[in-house]
Amino acid sequence: MREPIETNNGSPPPLPPQALLERLKDYGQEDAFALWDELSTEERELLVKDIESLDLPRLDRIIRCSLRSQGLPAAAIEPVPENTVSTVEDRTVEERERWWKMGLKAISDGKLAVVLLSGGQGTRLGSSDPKGCFNIALPSGKSLFQLQAERILCVQRLAAQASSEGSGSSVSIHWYIMTSPFTHDSTRFFFENHKYFGLEADQVTFFQQGTIPCVSKDGRFIMETPFRVAKAPDGNGGVYSALKYSKLLEDMASRGIKYVDCYGVDNALVRVADPAFLGYFIDKGVAAAAKVVRKAYPQEKVGVFVRQGKGGPLTVVEYSELDQSLASAVNQQTGRLRFCWSNVCLHMFSLDFLNQVANGLEKDSIYHLAEKRIPSIHGDTMGLKLEQFIFDAFPYAPSTALFEVPREEEFAPVKNANGSNFDTPESARLLVLRLHSRWVVAAGGFLTHSVPLYATGVEVSPLCSYAGENLEAICRGRTFHAPCEITF
Repeated sequence: MREPIETNNGSPPPLPPQALLERLKDYGQEDAFALWDELSTEERELLVKDIESLDLPRLDRIIRCSLRSQGLPAAAIEPVPENTVSTVEDRTVEERERWWKMGLKAISDGKLAVVLLSGGQGTRLGSSDPKGCFNIALPSGKSLFQLQAERILCVQRLAAQASSEGSGSSVSIHWYIMTSPFTHDSTRFFFENHKYFGLEADQVTFFQQGTIPCVSKDGRFIMETPFRVAKAPDGNGGVYSALKYSKLLEDMASRGIKYVDCYGVDNALVRVADPAFLGYFIDKGVAAAAKVVRKAYPQEKVGVFVRQGKGGPLTVVEYSELDQSLASAVNQQTGRLRFCWSNVCLHMFSLDFLNQVANGLEKDSIYHLAEKRIPSIHGDTMGLKLEQFIFDAFPYAPSTALFEVPREEEFAPVKNANGSNFDTPESARLLVLRLHSRWVVAAGGFLTHSVPLYATGVEVSPLCSYAGENLEAICRGRTFHAPCEITF
């Protein structure tokens, strides 16, 4: 416990600003000033500045609504209707080609923006850098950020070549990158240091997700220090309010953008700005869509899409919230699990819907509560972090479509350090090498290797091919020794 600090003339310390103290009392948060008498003049100024930065009415609404929603009975759930999903086996060649062309046309018309969720650090990977800076040890040594930037460059080129104006026209996809207070400066520096990986600097916009105070179980702020409230990022679902408050939804509208591709950074196989997915989205005329992969086995720890009640909207239920009997139930007609469509954070939204959902989430103010150890003035203490998730948007969608993708072609998560059982840089690296090796063989190339092929492979630069197309000229009749990178 600190000793009360006296002023130089021995008089008692000044009282906290009364107007601010009264505002805190209005919301039951006056304990934030509990140690005021023990603070130095500089620390008092920091505390006042910290409290003044908080939108107290909004936070009070969020805390009350979120705590009240806990313990409410969950809505009954049903499997996703079959007609909502485009499955891989039911997709015809004609549909794939039509959607691909529709997507490229919309991209060449400047109607697509890409939003990257990149607020996390690589802590579980053993790095304090932003996750996107991580190099999964491909032959090229490229970071996740670089792989994704080069896929955007490739799609721009494909869209320009396909446009009616001919290959001379230039196409630009604007990339909005959401960071957090912990990753913002280092992300910007990484892009600047690498000259935006070939993209134009003015087609990349960085913006920060919000933070929200950590609270005790009765909703009171936890103090990290005597002069600072403990705060945490507001989850990847914070993207909706961050886009709104940064006025980036208005920015998108001013650019003529109609559709927004939104994804998480930690997927080494993500098809950024996928023309086929965009074409499917436009063709279906829905407000929201998600790529899904088939659940590998009943107990797999992934969230799945479900329908809320009879005829209700689609939403995502986390694996921990799905009853084991439901998780194991099989659809006798299809032979699939009844709840089999896994959410992998690959989403498409209309800009109109993003405006609606930003307002809807703000109005309802319900956040997920996660009990965590919070650093505080009393040491690590158990408290609540409040988060929104990207999939919280789906219950607001008047219409949603799901688009199945093969897991081995589009989902290589990078979440845990090498040595873990799953979702490691090594497992993601092998998924990339195996997929690209199949592309090369399909294009008429040959592979040699001095270690077993299951442990190696080749990497195709995204600048050469987006999804295995246009490789014959580079590969046919040639032999490549794995591991290597194939470039122009």
